[in-house]
Amino acid sequence: MLAAGGGVIVDVDGNSLIDLGSGIAVVSVGNAAESVVSRVQEQVAAFTHTCFMVTPYDGYVDVCEALAELTPGDHAKKSALFNSGAEAVENAVKIARVATGRDAVVVFDHAYHGRTNLTMAMTAKNMPYKNGFGPFAGEVYRAPMSYPFRDGLSGVEAAARAIDVIEKQVGAANLACVVIEPIQGEGGFVVPAPGFLPALAVWCAANGVVYVADEIQSGFCRTGDWFASDDEGVVPDLVTTAKGIAGGVPLAGVTGRAELMDAVHVGGLGGTYGGNPVACAAALGAIEEMRTHDLPARAREIGAIMASRLTSLQEEYAVIGDLRGRGAMMAIELCVPRTTDPDPVRAAAVSAYCHQHGVVTLTCGTWGNVFRFLPPLSISDELLHEAFDVVGEAFAATR
Repeated sequence: MLAAGGGVIVDVDGNSLIDLGSGIAVVSVGNAAESVVSRVQEQVAAFTHTCFMVTPYDGYVDVCEALAELTPGDHAKKSALFNSGAEAVENAVKIARVATGRDAVVVFDHAYHGRTNLTMAMTAKNMPYKNGFGPFAGEVYRAPMSYPFRDGLSGVEAAARAIDVIEKQVGAANLACVVIEPIQGEGGFVVPAPGFLPALAVWCAANGVVYVADEIQSGFCRTGDWFASDDEGVVPDLVTTAKGIAGGVPLAGVTGRAELMDAVHVGGLGGTYGGNPVACAAALGAIEEMRTHDLPARAREIGAIMASRLTSLQEEYAVIGDLRGRGAMMAIELCVPRTTDPDPVRAAAVSAYCHQHGVVTLTCGTWGNVFRFLPPLSISDELLHEAFDVVGEAFAATR
């Protein structure tokens, strides 16, 4: 790759491709957003690194203040910054365990939380994320996810099913935290039925369990809100962030209730590079872009265009079993027509056609049969329509 920006990637041969992946929801503000570039350049000229645990700097504090303002809830919050989403999730579990004095962690079917040893244990899908890499961390338990296309349950019914499994197989008295993606990412952009997340959050609060929202892929304007949890007014105890936070520069965070964050002993959280000053500068630039250009609203506009185009395709091609998502985080699930049997072969063929004809697409899902669409929020309507013209051609060419 030679260059990228505005929804276009230019490869080493000079070919231009339309980007419907954003580096997996990372460059939401674009690959070289003006505020990100200028702030990074200024910071690099000042200093590239000093470990915040040794010699603090303003940028780290400024990012934490922004996270306190933007994440759901108006309670007192604190943050700790890290390098990757997996680090953020792992540290959220550490915080929950210390704060509650309990060990068990509950995650969900189809979940993806990272590639470290603990987060591999928390991730549902074996290949390619877990196969051959065990043994994994213990005290991780899995509950059934709300998956409307496949279970047909209301949110309340799906929550009751999940809570029943948790109570019987784990026990609330042993449970430190429930960790859930408000919209699942790698697992297939599974959007739980309305009421599922609020019911889980209420149960957690009633039982002294820390509710952790993994907003690594769904956060920072991607779904049409600042965070996907905002859609139903769910206020997590801890929120993990990464990906879209810093316009492509590695940064992650855990933001949560001050009393939970303060439960960890001094020196218990940290890392040499966590909250690197250049990454913090990039994050402040990315957040400036999001505010200046009202990217939550832009995500909703993009979502409306994608939903319209995908609905038309679904009406024409019976292989598209489900259309789901919010904002600029949309997906279609391909199945053998008139069944819920996954069709990963057709998904691979459609994806290959798109790539060959200048459109970057991503597949995902437990069965590899889901297309996820994550265009940068800086993409134009015209470019988006051009990309979906190719997606439509791909379905026609792979009947």
